[in-house]
Formats: sequence, C-alpha cells, structure tokens
Amino acid sequence: MTQTDTMQNLGLKPHWYVAYTLPRHEKSIADRLIHQDVETYLPLYSSVRKWNRRLVEIELPLFPGYVFVKMVITDKVRVLSHPGLIRLVGFNGNATALPDGEVERLRSILGVWKAEPYPFLTAGKQIRVKSGPFANVEGRIVRRKGKMRLIVSLELIQRSILLEMDAFEAQLAS
Repeated sequence: MTQTDTMQNLGLKPHWYVAYTLPRHEKSIADRLIHQDVETYLPLYSSVRKWNRRLVEIELPLFPGYVFVKMVITDKVRVLSHPGLIRLVGFNGNATALPDGEVERLRSILGVWKAEPYPFLTAGKQIRVKSGPFANVEGRIVRRKGKMRLIVSLELIQRSILLEMDAFEAQLAS
C-alpha cells in the first residue's frame, strides 16, 4: 500500500498543486519526486537549438519554473524539502490546489495538439501586430476574452480604433 492509499483511507484526498522551482531545475525535481513516489507532471515541448554549428532537438518545460505535484497537503514539508523547489503556488502563503480535472484536461490537450510557451497577454499590455494589414502597428490590449481587443492610437491625428484579433497575431512590444 502506497502512502497516497494510506492517506486516502484516513480521509485525506490528494490534489494537484503547482510547485515553483529554481530556473532550469524542473526536470531534476520531477525525477527526484517520482523516485520518492510523489506523482508529478512536467509537460515538455520540443525545441531546436543551435550548439557548436549543429542543430539539436531538446525537450524543454512548457511552463518554465513550474512542476505539477499530486499530493496530500500534509506532505507539503516533505515535498518542499527538495533542493531547488522553492514553494507551492498559492495565496497569502497557503498552497492552493488546482481545480479537479485541470491537469487531466491539460494532459489530454497536449496529447492531441503541439504547444509551446507564449508570453501571457493581459489587458493593459503594449503589443505589436505581427501580420495582416496592421502588421507592425503597436497598441494596447483592452480586453482579453476569446478574441483579443486592441486599441490602436494614431497619435498624429489624435484618433484611435478598436481591433478584434486572435492572440497569435500579436506579440509583446519591446
């Protein structure tokens, strides 16, 4: 009987939490936790990098700095004792469990579609349109729900327009 089974018999149910790690420690932390019978999930994506004049395909974390950990909250101290693991993500110093099914949904999505990291775009961020008739025009995100709404201001004539576009058509302005 595993420790998780014992905890379930005591009425404590394991939940998925997000562990924040030191940069580039995600894989080693996930491996160490797995060796201690802690269920982890570290989504990876393939990236091609150039090293010593040759192209190399490597697996990188989809969410740099984070590892998903399934545990009973009473195991928090044991899990956090791993070097390179900083804290569990939460509010006011308390670890917050992910909603039930969230990691399973992520696993099933990544089983079907390829994914790679992308800057988190929120209302108020300055962005630049990458393609289409407004390519290279900069604006500010007004609202992000489904399609992104972007205000583009033409300062020369003191006018603004509201564009609605998909997030993949924009990038953060430098």
